[in-house]
Amino acid sequence: MLWKKSPAAVLAGLLVIHVLAHIDRNMLLGFSPQVIADLKISNTQYGFLVGVVWVLSFGFMAVFLGSLADRFSRTRIIAAGVFIWSLCTWASGHAQSFEQMALARFFVASGEAALVPAAVSILAELFSEHRRSTVMGIFFTGIPMGIGLSFLLAGTFGASYGWRSTFYALGAVGIVVAVLLTFLKEDRRPAAHECGAPFFEQVRTVLGLMRSRPALLLLIIGFVSLHILFAGLSFTQLWMVKERGMDASSIASRIGTFQLLFGAIGSVVGGVVGDRLARRLPGGHAAVIALFIAMCAGPMLAYRFAAPGSWAFYVGMCTGFFLPLACYGSANAGIMSMVPSQTRSTVAGFTMLSINVFAIALGNLAAGRAVDVLTARGVSAPLTHVVLATDVIGLGSGFFFALAALFSGRQRDPAIHVPAGA
Repeated sequence: MLWKKSPAAVLAGLLVIHVLAHIDRNMLLGFSPQVIADLKISNTQYGFLVGVVWVLSFGFMAVFLGSLADRFSRTRIIAAGVFIWSLCTWASGHAQSFEQMALARFFVASGEAALVPAAVSILAELFSEHRRSTVMGIFFTGIPMGIGLSFLLAGTFGASYGWRSTFYALGAVGIVVAVLLTFLKEDRRPAAHECGAPFFEQVRTVLGLMRSRPALLLLIIGFVSLHILFAGLSFTQLWMVKERGMDASSIASRIGTFQLLFGAIGSVVGGVVGDRLARRLPGGHAAVIALFIAMCAGPMLAYRFAAPGSWAFYVGMCTGFFLPLACYGSANAGIMSMVPSQTRSTVAGFTMLSINVFAIALGNLAAGRAVDVLTARGVSAPLTHVVLATDVIGLGSGFFFALAALFSGRQRDPAIHVPAGA
């Protein structure tokens, strides 16, 4: 396993794959008018394609594939995932109906669920605890980079060759990457490396870890709650246009640019600061996140009341793009430091499942329902009420991070000697 002797190259390779994953995931957003028109689907069906179908597949497969990554070769698991999602990205370009596109996107999500649990585990193994937050932050810049590049590709390559050819090209690139990954071997046999248990036993072990380690459970709850901010983000453009009187086309480009820029800055800066401060603060990485939230809360809340286009408005908006991704490095580094190596991928998969179900799916559903109810009751500025509520709930995750920091001081380095089924 010579590839493990070059951790920086491994990080770079995983980052490229992560960017590719988010390009494939978000490409439908960049081509939404063309896809809706060509497939003759409704807005509700389109919402299903970019939302529900993703959560149904991605969230639950993350736990299953994470358990496989804890037991078998992580590189082969990632390679299989890349191959599946790339093949189905290519198949998405051939879709002629809603049902065909839904099936293709279901398996795109299934394949992509293999990446993060295995990648996080590999990075936690290759880099010391004092560097993990920085490394995780760099890896998760794949999210804003992938989102930004998906829209860029749609507006350049897609504008010239069409949405179907773009899907074909992305699928072909991913299949080549998957083939190359198969040459990276990793021995996860018990005799060579401590590995996880079969799926159901592994899940019981992970649930046991969370019951016995309050700091771990609180850190995961806080990380999930923080993602309620993304539910508010889903309605932010609508809020700006309908209740703040801003131009739809101009604000859309600004949101995309600021999200790409400040999301990436947040990932890197948050990761670096997390490594530096976690060693100095009593609560480690959980305390770092609580500090980030405390610093960002004021501008984010003020932005909802600031005059559109004012400096306070844009400072608050950019702070909202910065904060969630600034917490990714410390959150993942903190979680990985609290669990044994043979459960890391499963724990990462469980965290992804919780985020997708409780924050992304139910959070967006609840926010949309709240807007409809407030509108029906004649409440003025219903969108303002809802986006402000999601801000308050997301920022309220700082309470769970603060509690995790308190408990983590009593449980330093618990990731060793944890029996299966604990």
